[in-house]
Amino acid sequence: MLRKSIYAVLIITTIIAASFIISCANKATAIADVTTICTPPDTLLIPTDSFGTMVTYGRNIMLHTAYYIGPNGINGKYTKNKMNCTNCHQNAGTKPYSYNLQLTQARYPQYRAREDKVLSLANRVNNCIMRPHSGVPLPLDGKEMTAILSYLRWIYSQANTAKGVEGYENLNVALTNEAASPVRGAAVYAQQCMRCHGANGEGVMLKNNITYEYPPVWGMQAYQPGSSMHRVIKQARWLKANMPHEIATWYAPKLTDKECLDVAAYVNDDSQHPRPTPISVDYPNVNTKPLDYGRGPYADTFSEAQHKYGPYPPIIAYCKAKGWKVNY
Repeated sequence: MLRKSIYAVLIITTIIAASFIISCANKATAIADVTTICTPPDTLLIPTDSFGTMVTYGRNIMLHTAYYIGPNGINGKYTKNKMNCTNCHQNAGTKPYSYNLQLTQARYPQYRAREDKVLSLANRVNNCIMRPHSGVPLPLDGKEMTAILSYLRWIYSQANTAKGVEGYENLNVALTNEAASPVRGAAVYAQQCMRCHGANGEGVMLKNNITYEYPPVWGMQAYQPGSSMHRVIKQARWLKANMPHEIATWYAPKLTDKECLDVAAYVNDDSQHPRPTPISVDYPNVNTKPLDYGRGPYADTFSEAQHKYGPYPPIIAYCKAKGWKVNY
C-alpha cells in the first residue's frame, strides 16, 4: 500500500512539473510574440514645445471628438453625431489590430478606390469626418486639422517600423463557402453585444449628453453606409480583436471568425437597421470596388447580396481567374 502511494505521488508530481514546464514555455512563446507587435507610444514623450501642444490637442480630438468638434463642440460643430474617433481607432489610433494609425503618416498621399483619386492625409481625415461622423470638412488650414496631422506625424515618429512588426492591420478572419448570416448574428449580438450597444443598436449616452459610453452601431446617429465599418469582412476583422469590449484581445479573441462575420452581417443589415443617407456615390471605378462592398454595380457577375454577405471564395476565385486584384 505504501509503495502504491509513493508511486501515485510521483506520478502526480511528474504531471504537475510537466504542466509547469509547458505553461512556462507557452508564456515564453507569448512574450516572444508580443515583441513583434506594435506598441502605443509613451505620451510622456510628447514634446513640450508648440508642436507638442498641437500633438496633444490632436490626440484629445481623437479621444473626445464630440466634445471638441461635435454637434455641440466647444471649438466648432463639424461632426453631426456624438461618436469619437477612438470608438473605432481605439486608444486614439495606437491600439494594435484596431484600425491602428501609427503608420498613416507614411502612407499618404495615397490612391483611394472609394474616390478613384489620390488623397492627401488631410483629405483622408476629412473623409472620416464626413462619413462615419456625417459631418462637414475641417478647414485644411485650421487649428483642428493641424492638430490631427501633428498627432499622426508624432505617433509615426514613435512607431516601430521594422519589418515583421504586426498590429498595424486588423486580424484576418477565415472566409468559408458559407454566407455570413444576420439571423445567426442577431443571436450572438443579443448574447455578447446588446448589454453595451443596446437592443436597438442605440448605444449608451453619457449623463453629460456630450458623447457615448458605448457608441451606436446602427440608427441615424451611427456611421453611414460606405464607411469601413459598414463592410462585413472589414468589420469582422476589427471585431475579432476588440469585441466584446475589454474581454476580447488580439491574442485571445472571444468570438469565432464565423461569429464575427455573422455579427457584422446583422449590424450592417440595412433591410432592418436604418442609417444616415450616404453623402455620395462611392467607387466610381467598379474594377476597384472592395469584395464586400454591398452596393453594385460590379465588374463581376455576382449579386449585391453575395458581395455583402458571401460566400466570398467563389467571388475571389472568379476575380483571380480574371487576373483582377481582390480587395477586402
